[in-house]
Amino acid sequence: MKRFMILFLALALLVSAIGPVAAAKDEWPDQLRFMAGPPGGNWFALGGALADMWTKNVAQTTSGTGGGVSNIINTNRAKGDMGFSVTALVGAASKGEAPFKAPAENVSVLANLYRQYTYFIMRKDYAEENNVKTVGDIVAQKLPFRFATLKPGTASEFTIRSVFEKGFGVGWKDVKSWGGSVEFASYSDGANLLADNHLDCFAFSVGSVASIVMKIESQTDVVILPVDKEALEAMTEALGTVTFQIKPEIYESIDKPVATVGDYTCVVIRKDLPEDLAYDLAKSLWANKADLVKAVQAIQELNPDEAVPVAAPAHPGAVKFWKEAK
Repeated sequence: MKRFMILFLALALLVSAIGPVAAAKDEWPDQLRFMAGPPGGNWFALGGALADMWTKNVAQTTSGTGGGVSNIINTNRAKGDMGFSVTALVGAASKGEAPFKAPAENVSVLANLYRQYTYFIMRKDYAEENNVKTVGDIVAQKLPFRFATLKPGTASEFTIRSVFEKGFGVGWKDVKSWGGSVEFASYSDGANLLADNHLDCFAFSVGSVASIVMKIESQTDVVILPVDKEALEAMTEALGTVTFQIKPEIYESIDKPVATVGDYTCVVIRKDLPEDLAYDLAKSLWANKADLVKAVQAIQELNPDEAVPVAAPAHPGAVKFWKEAK
């Protein structure tokens, strides 16, 4: 009996140390698997915060690394339950458009979280030497520039590649044929390569207030290139993206608004998960917005009016909550 009591007390202490965990309903999964993003970015930081929040308020949730494309594929195949992506990718996946080989029928959106901005960051000395003022100037001159974006399978690589392919009609092979190079790196590695003059341009998608951009600005003199109007319009027609303006008051390297490709970071969720689970996940997300802002400031943009996507499927349970929240 004494040994039993010792084991019981030890277990109680362990549970107390872990903290409260919400009890799952009978028809819910015992554990939700959330797929975030590559280390060093907003998605990675926010993924952990979301997992902790949902574990306490809805159902036990784990968070791991992921990518915008792979998260959709793994959600569709039920290898994960939720993850980050961008809304344009979810729309492409639902139609079976590239890079997806078939329609993803088990993928929906829980919420558009915050706006996603596309950054083309070029070393200032290279831009001045080659008279580069927009992304289109690189293509027009067929410059042999050293370029990097995030790894294939990420939302950034999809968006950046789409800007070149759909916006300007060129691909990675074309860049290499000009004598240029294309590398795939993490946020931190790309920033360091740019600072060490091993890259001329580093491009990725992230929120409106991005610490990685500020880090790059602190390491070397750069310019943030605008995307040409024709390319912006082509992206809108092809993928349903929008045009956002990068604000000069946020970054030191620009003195006027910079037009770029805009989208939304969203949470994708298995469409076959129960409606009441999706409802509670969305409800908890909205109720804990203030705490999540501490992890990623961009989550401040979350609001019921923009939470439900226009050109991508949304989970019925989430749609129900966001309508009630207006």
